Amino acid sequence: MGSNSKPVEDLIARSNGVHFSGLVSRDELDKNGHKEELPTTSAMENGHKELREPFVIGVAGGASSGKTTVCNMIIEQLRDQRVVLVNQESFYYGLSDEELTRVHEYNFDHPDAFDTEYLLSCMENLKHGKSVDMPNYDFKTYKSVLPPRKVNPSDVIILEGILVFHDPRVRDLMSMKIFVDTDADVRLARRIKRDTVEKDRDIRTVLDQYSKFVKPSFEDFILPTKKYADIIIPRGGDNHVAIDLIVQHIRTKLGQHDLCKIYPNLYVIQSTFQIRGMHTIIRDQETTTHDFIFYADRLIRLVVEHGLGHLPFKEKQVITPTGAVYTGVDFSKRLCGISVIRSGESMENALRACCKGIKIGKILIHRSEGDNGQQLIYHNLPKDISNRHVLLLDPILGTGNSAVQAINLLLKKGVQESNIIFLNLISAPQGVHVVCKKFPRIKIVTSEIELGLNEEYRVIPGMGEFGDRYFGTDDC
Repeated sequence: MGSNSKPVEDLIARSNGVHFSGLVSRDELDKNGHKEELPTTSAMENGHKELREPFVIGVAGGASSGKTTVCNMIIEQLRDQRVVLVNQESFYYGLSDEELTRVHEYNFDHPDAFDTEYLLSCMENLKHGKSVDMPNYDFKTYKSVLPPRKVNPSDVIILEGILVFHDPRVRDLMSMKIFVDTDADVRLARRIKRDTVEKDRDIRTVLDQYSKFVKPSFEDFILPTKKYADIIIPRGGDNHVAIDLIVQHIRTKLGQHDLCKIYPNLYVIQSTFQIRGMHTIIRDQETTTHDFIFYADRLIRLVVEHGLGHLPFKEKQVITPTGAVYTGVDFSKRLCGISVIRSGESMENALRACCKGIKIGKILIHRSEGDNGQQLIYHNLPKDISNRHVLLLDPILGTGNSAVQAINLLLKKGVQESNIIFLNLISAPQGVHVVCKKFPRIKIVTSEIELGLNEEYRVIPGMGEFGDRYFGTDDC
């Protein structure tokens, strides 16, 4: 690559401050030079609203049950997603001067100890893609101190606290509710160690507070909320199997765009920072043709590989060089690719790299001005296409009208609708609706769902005229 190339790894490293939405103070933001956030596709752009809401996880359980450990383990395994942790403890009411004089008689495990209205406000804003200033509660002064902690919107929001299931309004915000269930003796032992070491309290005060407030509040307020949990984790952070299953479920949900819930034949490949980074490069109007081709090819290869995974396979056994038997699968041999000229031709190299010697046909559809101005003017298809599975190649699904023309031609040539897999890089919701409603048995595989179409029927945010940028004819 040339000296002006932009490795995706470098771009991702520079973007960490944006992608990893942690609890960051205003001072830290100013020190790092971050300014007021610009509108992005995660919130609102050109009047179009992002379809996806963050996945909100509530983690409840008794004090010292291991909630924070569970949260940290989930965050560690979701390191390729934007995750933010919100602690209910941040929303304790500050104590008055009178309450401070008898702080050891104050029940911090009672629902009334928390500013639930403020918590609700912050969570609602995060769910709607807005940054919030979280209170910064100091357990030495028993008051919120400045500066507040800035929390950015994320793909996953974890709300952790002893009573996060108590208020039904807070529960209704959650996509998943986890209760960490740990033996009372273990919780007490952990609490004694934490309060005496970290909070510098004497053991008599800790035990007195436990018997007077902690244990009764657990039985009266915390334990009854266990019934609202979707998942109960015995032994907390020691239960690695449960954590792995939870993370697997979260990944599945994150990979499902809202449209995927409507159309089971739509598949959006799992987004990672590598994929987001490559999309950032090819969508940038300043990206050179050389870099555009390089990163577009990488994304196209991922889409093609994912599409091939939807082809039928047969079980096959082979003998390995060690003499052992390996039970695997055999690829479908009856396959061909059809590219929609000319943008679709950019996807042919990736298909050939994945499928040695594959036959590739072509369809030319003239796109005139307006929404419905497509006209089929040329096609060159394999003669035996009716007996093959077809990978239809077009990097951008916009209005869906060109795709409908191409698919109708394939059906006229005898191809079974269920044998067509439509591969593209980006898809507008309007095009997805058109294609999936008219052809419910074909499969669409894409790498990202766009916000929509503008008045000129161009995909937003999009990446411009793909064919011109790929083949270097922008200025012709």
